Amino acid sequence: MPLPAPEARTPLHTRTTVFRGFRRHDQLWDIEGELLDIKAKVLPIPGEDAISPGEPLHGMAIRVTIDDQFVIHAINVTMDATPHRECPQAQASMQSMVGCTMGRGWRQAIEHNLGGICGCTHLRELLFNMATVAFQTLANELADDNSQHPPPFFGTCSTWDFNGPVVARLYPQFVGWQPGTKTAAKPLSNRCELVTAGLHS
Repeated sequence: MPLPAPEARTPLHTRTTVFRGFRRHDQLWDIEGELLDIKAKVLPIPGEDAISPGEPLHGMAIRVTIDDQFVIHAINVTMDATPHRECPQAQASMQSMVGCTMGRGWRQAIEHNLGGICGCTHLRELLFNMATVAFQTLANELADDNSQHPPPFFGTCSTWDFNGPVVARLYPQFVGWQPGTKTAAKPLSNRCELVTAGLHS
């Protein structure tokens, strides 16, 4: 069902996001996300060149390589269009996500490693949504091996509630599962401060 017909209006901004999932020949997985922001009229940016209609304000992409357990092995980032020449500095801190798991605690892992001045708002938003794409990519490809541990996406939404009807129907062995204390955010030696110090040294 479409949205109700809108009132008369003028287009100003369009954000397009595209996500893709791939099975690699080395038995790992690539999850890719792209983000593009376009303005419908000239956007003046004080101290910078104005952004013309149709010219990208933001154009960036992320590739995350994960294993069957949704653990990140590598991450690549491009920022081809940004409003300020300093914006690409945010790419360096993205490497702090290597070793994290796209599962329970994913949002906290992103905030821990990339929050505030450690990263880029748009890269964080793009990265956050890549976890659900990873699930959609791997869910029907992995063999059901009756694992003793629940998949990483359990406990991350109302449908996959450990005490909910879907888990009870499809994975009764995990009903009432009590998640351990392990978090998706791995310990860091304050990488944000190290990256920031390097940028301003």
